[in-house]
Amino acid sequence: MLRWIRQQLGVDPPHQSDTRTVYVANRFPQNGHYIPQRFADNRIISSKYTVWNFVPKNLFEQFRRIANFYFLIIFLVQLMIDTPTSPITSGLPLFFVITVTAIKQGYEDWLRHKADNEVNGAPVFVVRSGSLVQTKSKNIRVGDIVRVAKDETFPVDLVLLSSDRADGTCHITTASLDGETNLKTHFSVPETSVCQSVSQLEALQAVVECQQPDADLYRFVGRITVIQHGEEIVRPLGPENLLLRGARLKNTKEIFGVAVYTGMESKMALNYKCKSQKRSAVEKSMNTFLIIYLVILLFEAILSTILKYAWQAEEKWNEPFYNQKTEQERNSSPILKFISDFLAFLVLYNFIIPISLYVTVEMQKFLGSFFIGWDLDLYHEESDQKAQVNTSDLNEELGQVEYVFTDKTGTLTENEMHFRECSIKGTKYREVNGKLLPEGMTDDSPDGSVAHLIGDEVLFLKAVSLCHTVQISYDQPDLPLGASDPFSHVNGFSSNHMEYYASSPDEKALVEATKRIGVAFTGSSGDTMEIKTFGKFEKYKLLHLLEFDANRRRMSVILQTPSGGTVLFTKGAESAILPFATSGEIEKTRLHVDEFALKGLRTLVVACRHFSPEEYMDVDKRLTAARTALQQREEKLQEAFDFIERDLQLLGATAVEDKLQDKVQETIEALRLAGIKVWVLTGDKHETAVSVSLSCGHFHRTMNILELLQQRSDNECAEQLRRLARRIKEDHVIQHGLVVDGASLSLALREHEKLFMEVCKNCSAVLCCRMAPLQKAKVVRLLKTSPEKPITLAIGDGANDVSMIQEAHVGIGIMGKEGRQAVRNSDYAIARFKFLAKLLLVHGHFYYIRIATLVQYFFYKNVCFITPQFLYQFFCLFSQQTLYDSVYLTLYNICFTSLPILVYSLFEQLVHPHALQSKPCLYRDISKNSLLSFRTFLYWTVLGFCHAFIFFFGSYILMGEDTTLMGNGQMFGNWTFGTLVFTVMVITVTLKLALETHFWTWMNHFVTWGSIAFYFIFSLFYGGIIWPFLHTQDMYFVFVQLLSSGSAWFAIIIIVITCLSPDVFKKVLYRHLQPTSTQNSQQSLSAPPAQALSCMESLCCYQQGQSGCSRLASLLDQMTGHCKAGASNCHASSRCNRSWSDTETFYSNDRSILTLSPIEGTRC
Repeated sequence: MLRWIRQQLGVDPPHQSDTRTVYVANRFPQNGHYIPQRFADNRIISSKYTVWNFVPKNLFEQFRRIANFYFLIIFLVQLMIDTPTSPITSGLPLFFVITVTAIKQGYEDWLRHKADNEVNGAPVFVVRSGSLVQTKSKNIRVGDIVRVAKDETFPVDLVLLSSDRADGTCHITTASLDGETNLKTHFSVPETSVCQSVSQLEALQAVVECQQPDADLYRFVGRITVIQHGEEIVRPLGPENLLLRGARLKNTKEIFGVAVYTGMESKMALNYKCKSQKRSAVEKSMNTFLIIYLVILLFEAILSTILKYAWQAEEKWNEPFYNQKTEQERNSSPILKFISDFLAFLVLYNFIIPISLYVTVEMQKFLGSFFIGWDLDLYHEESDQKAQVNTSDLNEELGQVEYVFTDKTGTLTENEMHFRECSIKGTKYREVNGKLLPEGMTDDSPDGSVAHLIGDEVLFLKAVSLCHTVQISYDQPDLPLGASDPFSHVNGFSSNHMEYYASSPDEKALVEATKRIGVAFTGSSGDTMEIKTFGKFEKYKLLHLLEFDANRRRMSVILQTPSGGTVLFTKGAESAILPFATSGEIEKTRLHVDEFALKGLRTLVVACRHFSPEEYMDVDKRLTAARTALQQREEKLQEAFDFIERDLQLLGATAVEDKLQDKVQETIEALRLAGIKVWVLTGDKHETAVSVSLSCGHFHRTMNILELLQQRSDNECAEQLRRLARRIKEDHVIQHGLVVDGASLSLALREHEKLFMEVCKNCSAVLCCRMAPLQKAKVVRLLKTSPEKPITLAIGDGANDVSMIQEAHVGIGIMGKEGRQAVRNSDYAIARFKFLAKLLLVHGHFYYIRIATLVQYFFYKNVCFITPQFLYQFFCLFSQQTLYDSVYLTLYNICFTSLPILVYSLFEQLVHPHALQSKPCLYRDISKNSLLSFRTFLYWTVLGFCHAFIFFFGSYILMGEDTTLMGNGQMFGNWTFGTLVFTVMVITVTLKLALETHFWTWMNHFVTWGSIAFYFIFSLFYGGIIWPFLHTQDMYFVFVQLLSSGSAWFAIIIIVITCLSPDVFKKVLYRHLQPTSTQNSQQSLSAPPAQALSCMESLCCYQQGQSGCSRLASLLDQMTGHCKAGASNCHASSRCNRSWSDTETFYSNDRSILTLSPIEGTRC
């Protein structure tokens, strides 16, 4: 505990050095000078709170919100000074909001605690005191030797010591970490791989030195020192030796590993990402409106205080005969009295700031986000994946997107590669029926023989089948311990049972293609790779693997050939291979690569280099030194790789096809019609990228394609940008598309951002090729921070898209074949690019109009609520007398007016989903945050003030002249007056929302009429009974007395009609004189009864297609004739283009629960 406190205060940091030393089996040095390093235990803690800190920590976080803190201050003011309203009026709503939020967060944290306890209590086996001991996962310590069996997950980050295989390898999947389902091979060092029993491991003397914990899943730098016969043997350790917590053991009976990172220091725990807080445009507008209303509140409080003292300047009002001041009041400080009065007015008017707005918005976002996951149109049946929401804070931002930045491979395309062509020694070949034929030749061979291939072609095919990291899975039973033979399939299993697994779809396609042609990769065992060349088996010894990285854009293997020679095979992008090639058909291959790219094919160039024994010794020495370095290992490896991968002999190039995803062209076109500009950011070469852009509709054939490519200097780049800007101005009628490569983009962003942005904004489509991941994020940031501040969306499927996804206002991950990094770091995840159209055009549209109306309506109803309170002060000498009873003040926002707006914000649809998808231009109606513009805000605010004046003065005209409204001659008092104003207000604000509602469900009806009914029932009970626990009961029999007056009922009806009729006239006038595109679409959907279901008919058909309101249907039949067949019409009519059984769960025609209605066209 003390250590934890010291760590929290920074006095005792957990790590004192850049490296950690782990003694295997915790065999520490025996000398007395050694002080063991302290490491974290193996408990996983994903929870946020404990029993002890929940209350203070949660309260602190909640009161960091301005509105909550504001109401806390108001509550404390009410406690400290004599205010006109009870502290309960502020304290109870605040307590309600704080409690609801605390319960929600506490429940979520309890679930996290429960999950943590399951993980931490899982049984594991460790080697201790010469035997295998079962213990709990949380008890594992750094240095323990852990045993993991087949199909179990690794409980800690382990360095692999040995496995049941003779070569000490094992296969794992990392699907839970990065989503990659392919098998990955991990290795142990030769000195520890022989330790396959507990006794051997107990006798093992070894020390692991490695870097301190790091969140990068693919980076590990370390070395292991094994002491054998008094001699120290040092071996390098890399990512291929580290088994990550959360990964699963496959195709291996058991392994032993030493724990190096435990608990919250494991790489999986370090990747628990706290997403950067993205704030939507609506939230920013909401905060601006809150500040404006705070200014209004201060103005009203100051004005009331000044008017009070101006009124009291007259002696008769300063101290009237019925309200004599005490001696203490006469002698009190005028300044303190002014402040006290100001605070009292502040408390009186404080409800103009809606405290329940935040909790309602949170509930709306949280509940509304479920509709995306429930939408069957966003479900992909082939992969069994539905859309998922990682954050609900940005739902409405989906309706404000102006720029979409998309990756190409795996996002616009399927990421399913098919080998199409290749170039070998300057000759183009294509695959025909499993044969490799030169261009122009036909498949006229009588059999499948390919023996006509000569040495160059065979060497090329061998290079492709050996230069990769592909793994093979065989359909064979588990072998006994120690009996593993990776090549046993030669005798007992047909190669047809082989299945290749690769982290890159390109590699898998190429290896499968060489297998079909006749050079098959048949497996690897440790440092041995085997291929079958036209029926003849050959074994190569893998000396070194030079892994692929994004900077080099190539990967290589160094092999010892069966004849004893040493050869390097390398493959990669043409820009990463051709500059280092010194022999071969370089120019012809470059020409062929460009031709392949123009066809939209993905290209890779293949080369080799032969080493003499002396050259290889130098290469081996450099690689070993770089790989065993603990400091700057990456830099030293890059230097070694650059030294090795040069003087290459060019062998040829490959071309694979990546098919476009379904409906990509239609989706891009729909986004363009919606006013959204689409930018494609890809790492492919520009010919390939342009070809794919043309085929997917990103570029049109009639579009003028502008190029900013291969710029070598700032001046050259600036001049080209000026030329492009002039050309755009001259040809302003024609649509333009811009193609930029990564190198030119770097120059453009360095000193010519403004000019570059001017060119880009005048182009209909932009394509950026040869992009590095960080360049993608820079481009997004450039648009995001431009003066117009457009809302950006980034969509991608791979780890290289994560930076772009996190940078954009909205990040969307594609559940593709490149792992789950993009999905884990995104705000939303979908299975296919085509789903983006409905996500933005339908869900985004709905979410935005719902929350925009919710925010405006909240401010409107609070202006209606508090303004009569302000006006009342003019008639009560600014004595701070409240107009409403304290219970009404408390329950107005919590009970009487809360549910209708919440239900509205969950189900409202201005236009049917089909119309929104078929008419993408409707998206433009809500762009630029139009529904929350200052003009709209001003309209709602002025409307609120107008309605408040009508409430107050309408009631005043009725009662102001001492008119008796009761049959017995009695007159109403001030509480009756306030109750009349409050009753009119509750009815009016509820009906105002009803006027705004276009899409009526049974829920809307229930909460709208139910809220009004609840107010009347509650008031009757509250005022009709003497409650013993209430100190005073000013409202006793007031409501009953009010309702017993016919004049009061008449006044309520007249005032409500007076408030709402101008609004109705305005709507009708605007709809006919200045209709928006959305209103035109609503009218076009209003088909005759014979062609569309009516609103009421849709209600009749709601419950599984059966009548839930047959009486209502009969009434409708009598009054309008629209629902002639009653509810059965839903079954019989061809208007509902879907049949269902009585037991089938019923959804709408667009297969979305979102609509809650079977209608295909509605007149609601």
